[in-house]
Amino acid sequence: MGIIPDRYIKELFKGVRSKWEEHDARPMGGWLALSPLFVFLCIYLISSIAAKDFYAIPISAAFLVASVYAIVICRGKTLEQRIAVFSEGAGNKNVLLMIWIFVLAGAFASTAKEIGAIDATVNLALRILPGRLLYAGLFLAACFISMSIGTSVGTIVALVPVAAGIAEELAAGGSTGAFSSPAFITAIIVGGSFFGDNLSFISDTTIAATRTQDVSMADKFKANIRIVGPAAVVVTILYIILGASVSVTPEAGAFDWIRLLPYILVIALAISGMNVAAVLSIGIAVNATIGLCEGSLTWSSFLQSVGSGISGMGDLIIVTMLAGGMLEVIRENGGIDFIVKGLTKGIKGKRGAELSIAALVSLANLCTANNTIAIITTGRIAKDITKRFGLDPRKTASILDTFSCFIQGLIPYGAQLLMAAGLAGISTITIISHLFYPFVMGGFALMAIILRLPRKFS
Repeated sequence: MGIIPDRYIKELFKGVRSKWEEHDARPMGGWLALSPLFVFLCIYLISSIAAKDFYAIPISAAFLVASVYAIVICRGKTLEQRIAVFSEGAGNKNVLLMIWIFVLAGAFASTAKEIGAIDATVNLALRILPGRLLYAGLFLAACFISMSIGTSVGTIVALVPVAAGIAEELAAGGSTGAFSSPAFITAIIVGGSFFGDNLSFISDTTIAATRTQDVSMADKFKANIRIVGPAAVVVTILYIILGASVSVTPEAGAFDWIRLLPYILVIALAISGMNVAAVLSIGIAVNATIGLCEGSLTWSSFLQSVGSGISGMGDLIIVTMLAGGMLEVIRENGGIDFIVKGLTKGIKGKRGAELSIAALVSLANLCTANNTIAIITTGRIAKDITKRFGLDPRKTASILDTFSCFIQGLIPYGAQLLMAAGLAGISTITIISHLFYPFVMGGFALMAIILRLPRKFS
C-alpha cells in the first residue's frame, strides 16, 4: 500500500480549513443570531415544567448554557474575540451600575431588617390600612412612590420587604389562599412600581422616550396618562374587590418611629433626585447608626448583616452579568437588527405603524431585558415611522414607554422581577402569575392603538 505524500495531506487540510473559514465568515442568519435567547427560554421553562417546580431549575444555570451556546455559534471571530464580546456586554457600565445597586440594595434590606425597620413599617401599614383596603392601599402606595422617585427598582427595594412582612402577618392571622401569599402581595408592589416607571418625569424610560421623539415630558405625560390611567383605576377596583375576601385583619403590633426613619429617608432622598446608589449608601449608614445606638446591632453583627445581604444577591448578580454578555453577543451577530428590519417591512396605515412600533420595542425589550435600552435602541426607527405615516409623536413616545414597561414586567429575567424575587425569597415565575397591572396596562395600550384612541391629546 502506498504512502500519501505529506504535501498532499497539507493541501487537503489547507482546503478543508479554507472552506471552514469561508463558512465561518458568512453573515449569521437572523434566527440563528436570536437562538441563544430561545435556548435559554427552552432550557428554563421546559426543564421547570418537566420538574413541576420552578424553584428546581436555577435561572443562572440556564443562562450559563445559553451563553456558552451563544459564544460557540458566533462567526467570524476567534474564541478570544468571542469571549471579549461577551465580556464587554457582561461588563457594560449600565450592567455594572445595576450590580452595584443590587449590592447596596441587599445590604440595605438586610440591615434594615436587622434593626426592626421592616416590622415597624409593616405595623404602621396595618394600622393605616383596613383589611378590606389593604391590597388597594399597597398598590396605590407603590404607584405614588414610583411616580415620585421615577424608578421601579427603587420602589421595589423600599416596599417588597414590607410586602413580605405583611404576607407573614396575614398567614399568622389565619388568612390563607393565593390572594394572601407572599407572591401575590409582592406582585401588588411590582405592578404599582411600573406605574411610576412609565409616567414619572424623572424616570429614565420617560427621558429616553421623550428625547428620541423630540416631545416634552408634559405632553408625553398627558398622552400617556389617558392610556394607562384607566388601567390603574381598573386594577385598584380589582384589588378592592379581592380585599373584601380578606377575612382576617392582621393585628398591628407596636412600632417605634425611629425605626421608620431609614425608609422615610430613602424615599425622601430619592424624591429629591439623589442618585439611587447614594441614597442606598446613606440608608445603610442610617441603619448602622440606629442599630449601634439602640443596641440592636454590634459592629460585628452589622458587618455580618451587610455580608448576608450582599450574598443574598449573588445569584442575581451572576444572572445580570450572564444576560448582559449573552445579549451583547446577540446584538453583535445582528439579532436586534434582524428583528427591526422584519417588523418595519410592509407597514400600511397609522394603526399598522403604531402596532409595528409597539412590537418593535417589545421584542427589543425581550432581548435586552432593559426597557430604557429597548427604547433607545428603537427610538430612531420609531421616529422615522412616525414621520412617514404622520403619527402623533406624543403617542409614539407613550407607546414606546408603555410597551417596554409592559414587557419588562413579564420577563422572568428582568431586573425588577429578579430584585423582587430576591428580596421576597420567591420565584420570579410565581410573581408573574399574580401580576395584574402590567397585563391590564398592556391591554389598554393595545386598545388605544386598535381603536385609535385618544382622538385628541390637547
